[in-house]
Amino acid sequence: MFDPKKLEQMAKQIHDAMPQPVKELGTDMEGRVRQAIQGQLTKLDVVSREEFDVQTQVLLRTRQKLTELEAKLEAMEVKVGQSTDNQE
Repeated sequence: MFDPKKLEQMAKQIHDAMPQPVKELGTDMEGRVRQAIQGQLTKLDVVSREEFDVQTQVLLRTRQKLTELEAKLEAMEVKVGQSTDNQE
C-alpha cells in the first residue's frame, strides 16, 4: 500500500516543478468552475443552510404556540361544557 505522506510529498514536488503559467491556469480553472457551479445553484430553487435553520426555528416556535392554543381551547370547551351542564 502507498504511504499517504510520500504521495503528498510527490504531489508537492510535482506542483512545485510546474511552470507558473500552468499553476495560474489551475487556479483560474478552479475559480471558473466554482463560479459556474454557483451560477447553476442560483437557478435552482434552494435556500442556504442559514435560511433553512432560521425557518426550522420559526416552525418549532409555531408548533409550540399551536400546542398551547389547542390546550387553551380544550380547557375552554371543557369549561363551557360544564357550565351548560350546570344550567340544565
